[in-house]
Amino acid sequence: MLWSLIKILIFVALVVALTFGASQLMESGGALRLAVGDLELNLGPLQAVIAALLLILAVWLFLKIVGFLFAVLRFLNGDETAVSRYFDRSREQKGLRALSEGMMALAAGEPRTAMSRAAKARKYLGQNAMTTLLNAQAAQQAGDSRRAQESYKLLLEDERTRFVGVRGLLKQKLDEGDTDTALALAQKAFEINPKHSETQDILLKLQADLHDWSGARSTLSAKMKSGALPKAVYKRRDAVLALQTAKDVFDENASIEAREAAILANKQSPDLIPAAAMAARSYLAQGNKKYATRVLKKAWEAEPHPDLAAAFAEIEPDETPAERLKRFRTLTAIHPDHDETRMLIAELSLAAEDFPGARRALGDIVARHPTQRALTIMAAVERGEGGDEAVVRGWLARALTAPRGPQWCCDNCQTVHATWAPICDNCGGFDTLSWREPTQKSTPSATGTELLPLIVGAPAARPADPMDEDVIDEKAVEPSTK
Repeated sequence: MLWSLIKILIFVALVVALTFGASQLMESGGALRLAVGDLELNLGPLQAVIAALLLILAVWLFLKIVGFLFAVLRFLNGDETAVSRYFDRSREQKGLRALSEGMMALAAGEPRTAMSRAAKARKYLGQNAMTTLLNAQAAQQAGDSRRAQESYKLLLEDERTRFVGVRGLLKQKLDEGDTDTALALAQKAFEINPKHSETQDILLKLQADLHDWSGARSTLSAKMKSGALPKAVYKRRDAVLALQTAKDVFDENASIEAREAAILANKQSPDLIPAAAMAARSYLAQGNKKYATRVLKKAWEAEPHPDLAAAFAEIEPDETPAERLKRFRTLTAIHPDHDETRMLIAELSLAAEDFPGARRALGDIVARHPTQRALTIMAAVERGEGGDEAVVRGWLARALTAPRGPQWCCDNCQTVHATWAPICDNCGGFDTLSWREPTQKSTPSATGTELLPLIVGAPAARPADPMDEDVIDEKAVEPSTK
């Protein structure tokens, strides 16, 4: 600033000097007389102009020399100068080149090379976010968790890079299996950037794994509000979480809030079978059989299911088999041709000892879609009607190798579960269980159809025909007569 002011003053002085010289030149009639001590010079107009130009050139050179000396002094003092800017540009170019080489090495799966390039880039560029992040990711890829953790912690110091640092530490803890620390980090990352989809998914999974259902519902709501989840999917998954919140709904000390949570889950997703069954039992606990019946009928309209039938049976636990068969007609009238409905009627008929009715209800299921349940019912029908024991064992033998029918199957890993759960025990998928036939195909084994004759046993002996006995006697006599 001071040097700029000095240059302006010198420029003004030159202008004043030139103006004064021009006025003197005009007054002297075109000649210029200069007297310096004992030295006297007389200059003509052309000589005066040349002298003025030389003076300007000398002053310019003087200013440049002085400016260079000041620049050297500032450079030696550490201030920014053209010289320092030149060296800075050179260092920056080398640092950026090392940084790009490190990123390419990291993408190519060469973490050691990436770490060396990160160190070189840090040497030229200093400790900045890019070099720190490159070093952290390279160390993590190389398996150096301590070095990666130190680098990620450096990113926490800057507000602009704090989210990246938290996510890096979060992934480390997930890889290490430290779910408690990972949950705290996921919550911190969610606070910093609540609209980040991956962070939402990680936090939701951790909360579900740790059975923090209320926290998971809050995260799910934020995910829907950010536009990352369709409203229909949100309603179903929120119903799943509400259902888990109310899993102790039938305990002796179950709260009213827990009972209401089961009812809310059913209202949000009426076709969610476990929610419908639990909501019906919640209504029964309140003595409201009418609402329980309505809930189960609506769920049965969506899909017939054994759990719904079991809950429907609990509405009148003390009724006789005949009364139950009659009451169930309000349920079985919905989807009467569905396999589940027909097998349910057959089971109710068996309980009422109406064996012909059970056979009629089964119809062609045992031929069209034989399952363990259908074949077992058929064996019970045969036994109830007094059929041959070998026939009964034959149906049971077929049931041993028949498909199990619809089960709770994970849509991700195809694992079969005995009961419904919000999270797959095998792959950890959330809300991935559906009621359907397993996709796995059975293969022949030593306990399959090869051993059916041993399981069934020999059929009952057929009475001998008199004509057959005569033929046998004739064949036995012929050799002796020859």
